[in-house]
Formats: sequence, C-alpha cells, structure tokens
Amino acid sequence: MADARRNTRPAGSNAGSGQRNSLRRRLLGGASRKARAGRDAAITKNRAKRDAKTGATVAAQRAAVRKGPARKAARKALRRSAARFHGRRLLAALLALPVGLLGCLTTWIGRKFGIPWLMYPGRRLYRRLVRTAAEQRAERDEAIREEQAEQEAAADAEAATDGSEGPGEGIERPAVGIPASTALEVSEGEHVSGFQFEEAASEMEQAANSYEPENAMEILAMVEGLPAALTSVANVMKTLAERSDGEFPLEKEIADGFNDIFGALMSAVAVAEDMGPLFRQVHAQDIARHEDPRNGPDAEKGWNV
Repeated sequence: MADARRNTRPAGSNAGSGQRNSLRRRLLGGASRKARAGRDAAITKNRAKRDAKTGATVAAQRAAVRKGPARKAARKALRRSAARFHGRRLLAALLALPVGLLGCLTTWIGRKFGIPWLMYPGRRLYRRLVRTAAEQRAERDEAIREEQAEQEAAADAEAATDGSEGPGEGIERPAVGIPASTALEVSEGEHVSGFQFEEAASEMEQAANSYEPENAMEILAMVEGLPAALTSVANVMKTLAERSDGEFPLEKEIADGFNDIFGALMSAVAVAEDMGPLFRQVHAQDIARHEDPRNGPDAEKGWNV
C-alpha cells in the first residue's frame, strides 16, 4: 500500500521540493556572505585601531629618543643657570652683611630725622642684587628653552627629510584577499636555512658569563661600545619589521611587534650613552692612574693594594 501511494504522488511535488531547497540554499548563502562581510569589516576596523595605537606609541618613543640629546643638554644648562643664581644670592648676602651692620646705625638716624634712604640699607641692597640675579636667570632659562625647541624642531625636520618614518610604515598591504591558511609540506630531515637570533644571543650570554677582563680599562672600553652594540641589535629588529611587512607572509601585527621592540631598544641606546660619561666620572681617579700615570706605569703600581 505504501509503495502504491508513493508511486501515485504527483510529479510536480518533486519539482516544488527542489525549488524550495534551491531557494533555501540561496537564502543561506546570502546570509553567510553577509556574515563574512560583517566579520571582515570588524577585523579590518580592529586592525586599523591597533595599527593607529601602535603607531602612536612607537612614534612617541622614537620622538623621545630623537629629542633626547637636546633635552639632556637643556637640563644641564638649566641646572648650571640655577647654580649660578644661587651663587649670586650667596654673594649678595655676603655683600649686604656689612652694609646691614652699618644700617643698624643709619636706620636709627634715618628714622629719627625722616631720611628714608638711610633706613635698612643692607636689606635693600640684598633685594636689589637678588632681583637682578633672578631677572638674568629668567632670561637665561628662556634662551635655553628656545634653543632646546630649535634643536628638537631641527631633529624632527631632519628625520622628515631623511624619510625615517619607521619600519614598515611606508609599505602598502595588498588589496587582494589572502587565504586564511596555507599548508606547506616539508619532508622530514629537510634543512631550512634562516636567521637564528636566539643562537647569537645565547653566544653573547655565554661570553658575558665567561668574561674575565684584564683590567677595568677594558670594561670602560666595553661600556663605551654599548651604544653601538645596542644600535646594531635595534637595527636587527628594524630590518625584521620592514621585511615582515614587505616580504614575509605575515600579518601587520607581527611587524608592529618588531617595531615596538625597535623603539624600546632605541630607548635603551639613549640610556647606554650615559654609561660612558658616568663611568669616567665616578672612576675619574682610577682612570687618571692609567691614562696619566705618575712616573710611568711601573711606578704607579706601587699604590696597588
């Protein structure tokens, strides 16, 4: 009976079912395309936000490194200006002291006979000298800040003319779609050549652990060479950032990560540049014994403990 009913089903029912299935597939396909478009738009928006945030952070770090020498020189000049001002205050106090002692007599005379210029001569002299010193300090500080602003502007202009806009920032991403994933078959035992940064870093760490300098002057030479060494390491990250965004099949975030490391290392370079002068300052006497020994190096060895 069931077979008879199936055989007696109208032929148009199969066509109607096929049309409904086709319509259902088209609707599902349209919905999935809209979902993919919305997902791609959200990914693009989030990527643009991350790129802008990372770019601003790296630009700020790079600007701080670029303007570091000018700011350091300005701080030193401002400290010298403040020390000069306080020295002038001390000198004014020393000059006003004997005049103030004399004023103990002249103030009484001026108050008794109504002569104002005889009253408190030491105090008035001190205030006049300090006021003049303060005005001169303000002029010096203003000139120092103007010079700092000019040097920072010159550094920014030089960076702009050199085209140093940062690793990977001048490279356009392709407009065509890239497959979500690719599979590469690599046979076992195949040798893949590449740059093994961890091996070079491990060798440097082992060298530092086994480092036995002959004297402290060798350490000084090593310290003074730190800025160049760290700059080379920073340039490695800069190169990797540029190639990650321009040559390697990597996403933008990877190049931004190398870019962040580059900015951090350049900040470390600025700190390393202060190590050499600091070393020479705190060990000035020890260095003088090596660079300018008394009666020759053999005679100077007599002070060794």
